[in-house]
Amino acid sequence: MLNHITIMGRLTRDPELRMTQSQTQVASFTLAVDRDFGGRDGGEKQADFIDCVAWRQTAEFVGKYFSKGRMAVVSGRLQSRKWEDREGNKRTSWEVVADNVYFGDSRRDGDSNDSRSYTSSYEAPKSSPKASSPFEELESDDGELPF
Repeated sequence: MLNHITIMGRLTRDPELRMTQSQTQVASFTLAVDRDFGGRDGGEKQADFIDCVAWRQTAEFVGKYFSKGRMAVVSGRLQSRKWEDREGNKRTSWEVVADNVYFGDSRRDGDSNDSRSYTSSYEAPKSSPKASSPFEELESDDGELPF
């Protein structure tokens, strides 16, 4: 059996980040996902509003870097939940349980909610002009190469 879903859309509101009683982080958010086709008359595009939930580090990531209007790609599984409303009616909700969440757009200029730095993790030492690479050069007559 296979239960895998990948969706891409814009957040309809800021993610709601909470903690469970066991101190596990959980983030809830909704994506507006455009359909590939317009309405029956070929007019305005339609969208589906899909509830998503992320747990632990993924929840922390979503809560920290995503906000209303931001494009997100969510990969995970589809899950149903059965519950009873205040009037005693049985209800079913469907949601995507996110395994991975990715940025679906580039960082917008002036977006104060995104403080993530996109810098390289490697910086060559400035003292040596030849230190532009993290690799060292091997002698050509090195007999210990396995190939």
